[in-house]
Amino acid sequence: MAKTIMVVDDSASLRQVVGIALKGAGFEVLEACDGKDALSKITGQKIHLIISDVNMPNMDGISFVKEVKKMANYKFTPVIMLTTESQEAKKQEGQAAGAKAWVVKPFQPAQMLAAVSKLIMP
Repeated sequence: MAKTIMVVDDSASLRQVVGIALKGAGFEVLEACDGKDALSKITGQKIHLIISDVNMPNMDGISFVKEVKKMANYKFTPVIMLTTESQEAKKQEGQAAGAKAWVVKPFQPAQMLAAVSKLIMP
């Protein structure tokens, strides 16, 4: 059974690039366009990893991660922040919210897959 990764980003093209890389590595992919959309799609199913942008409309990535970590089923789900933000303060805010890794855009798919494989095995 393939492991499921949720990709949350307001850029459809970025979701597509990440989705292609993940599917190519054997993962199932769920997509959401922002934190609110992602929360509406989290319905108790097993999600092995979340990859989220930081800057999004409606609900930003850090607020989204804080909300996910309040849910019993997802308290221990690892989160990778995939973002243009590289300031140390933002990284610390993401870590405090529960993010396990920080990948800065633009990125190489192999770089993101390396971060994914450190947190979950396909």
